[in-house]
Amino acid sequence: MRLLPAVMLTLCSLFATSAHAFCGFYVASGDAKLFNHASQVALVRDEDRTVLTMASDFKGSPSAFALVVPVPTVLQRGQIHVAERGVLEHLDAFSAPRLVEYTDPDPCAQNLPLAAGRLMMRKEAAMGAAMDRVSEKSRGVTIEARYTVGEYDILILSATQSQGLTTWLREHGYQVPAGAARVLSIYLKQGMKFFVAKVNLGEQARLGFSYLRPLQIAYESPKFMLPVRLGMANADGPQELFVYAVTKQGRVEPTNYRNVRMPADAEVPEFVQQGFAHFYRDLFTHQTALQGMGVVFTEYAWDMTWCDPCAAPPLSADELRQLGVWWVQENGPTPVFLTRLHARYDRASFPEDLMLQTTADRTNFQGRFIVRHEWKGSMDCAAARAYRAQLKTRRALQAHTLAALTGWSLADIRQHMAVGPDFALPGERTAWWDGLWTR
Repeated sequence: MRLLPAVMLTLCSLFATSAHAFCGFYVASGDAKLFNHASQVALVRDEDRTVLTMASDFKGSPSAFALVVPVPTVLQRGQIHVAERGVLEHLDAFSAPRLVEYTDPDPCAQNLPLAAGRLMMRKEAAMGAAMDRVSEKSRGVTIEARYTVGEYDILILSATQSQGLTTWLREHGYQVPAGAARVLSIYLKQGMKFFVAKVNLGEQARLGFSYLRPLQIAYESPKFMLPVRLGMANADGPQELFVYAVTKQGRVEPTNYRNVRMPADAEVPEFVQQGFAHFYRDLFTHQTALQGMGVVFTEYAWDMTWCDPCAAPPLSADELRQLGVWWVQENGPTPVFLTRLHARYDRASFPEDLMLQTTADRTNFQGRFIVRHEWKGSMDCAAARAYRAQLKTRRALQAHTLAALTGWSLADIRQHMAVGPDFALPGERTAWWDGLWTR
């Protein structure tokens, strides 16, 4: 079995047999597609209202797909919707960590003083079709509602005991992973219902989709949470969870797990530009090793009406409405604040569901990394000599920053930078007396 989205109980083989900014511009982004076993969830939240959008990374026959999600109430047909995956892809691209680049100006044209040259290097090292229509009272399971929404057949189930629910699921063609009954019992004690979806192959063929579109549900509950424990029932290793939380007020944060900002605004060597995806994967892995897997990282927090720099254009009013932002206005400003959270976790590090809260903090933050290209033109002036003199120190700082962020060895970083142990380029190595009597 293969794990599907981490906020869902996924049961495989179910049926039958089986821009310019900061004087620079955007270069690249580290998006959710860089990571394996990655679940993407959008949460639109205001007061007790929530719209949850769930994207699946399922690969395989649609006949071998279904999901079970705990929900706080029996959902009506109008509370369930199928979204276009392009909206989540745009949301991911807009909020992804990004790399920006700058080019040093001509030091002679700028008449760059020594003090300014030193200032440049002071960058911080940041760190069913066949499902029985009759409720089976003997199992304590009741089908509260049944809908077909797009290419999905939806059931809303209630149950009185977890063992009866797991037995019912198995008798109706589901392969329930070991350990699911214990987790289901926790949700039953909380009075939760269960949203069950499987692919209606006939409807999928009629609609012409070759992939699974995201499912959306809208509900009211005082609890602001994601039920991640069910997703660990058949996990085959650590999982990636991306949460895109949209609110009116401000930043969203977990209340039962530690929240850490991803390192940002760090200046890294130029060669990172050619391998930003590899850099960011290793950075996240290293930071998770340092902080532990019971940590939720904030990768982005920003007012969605603008961005600086922009990894992608802000979402349009129509896209926000598709996402479930019911308060979006046709004209005039709409308060929309986006928080991007990223966690890598396993059963031991995430023993509880992810509990969240909305804060009033509207401080802008983004996982932003900087490449600064050195001036390669003529440097025949006193300011140029001062500029050239500080380049080795700047390269050393960039290299040490990169090592601290990713855990890469300093020797390997120097090799990629093509510099010597003193961080000088081959053509910069001069005799000690050169320039001794010149000003």
